[in-house]
Amino acid sequence: MKLHDLTLSGNCYKVRLFLSLIGQSAERVPVDLRQGEHKRPAFLALNPRGQVPVLEDGEVRLADSQAILVYLALRHAPAWHPQDVLSQARIAGWLSFAANEMHHGPATARFGRVFRMPIDQALAESRAQAALTLLEQQLGKHAWLAETPIPTIADVAVYPYAALAGEGGQNLADYPALQAWFGRIRELPGYIPMPGLE
Repeated sequence: MKLHDLTLSGNCYKVRLFLSLIGQSAERVPVDLRQGEHKRPAFLALNPRGQVPVLEDGEVRLADSQAILVYLALRHAPAWHPQDVLSQARIAGWLSFAANEMHHGPATARFGRVFRMPIDQALAESRAQAALTLLEQQLGKHAWLAETPIPTIADVAVYPYAALAGEGGQNLADYPALQAWFGRIRELPGYIPMPGLE
């Protein structure tokens, strides 16, 4: 497998993290976004959206971190994606949350501060606070997001930008249930960090 990757991307990190958690390896292919490599024809042939990550597995080409997590779980580690109807529905909901609320909140707030990009910082930080508050409520009642006895890809999908939310201006000390969940994830066999989460 090959993973077209950016070290500081939370979306790329969730794929690297999951690969490590399930004992799978992939050759990392760095993509230089600053130089516009993701908008060049060679990369656009892999992902017409011009975004990382992209996973290559034989003839398979997959973009979007949530889709890659689903693929990897179903192919290599089905315990991370339980097949009962209720778990499937809950996981789908949290994958949507990762792509929507986490992207528009914590991820965008971090993007503005860390990469100094012009965004509506106040709006992003407000959305980040709302997303983290919702996570705090869920994790105050359940050890894992999909309410399963063990972690699922829902936890892997949401974890990076939640754990990096401090870089986007959030005070993570305000969220004790979230902090406890971070600890549970970091104790999983195969856990690996990324810059900002050492």
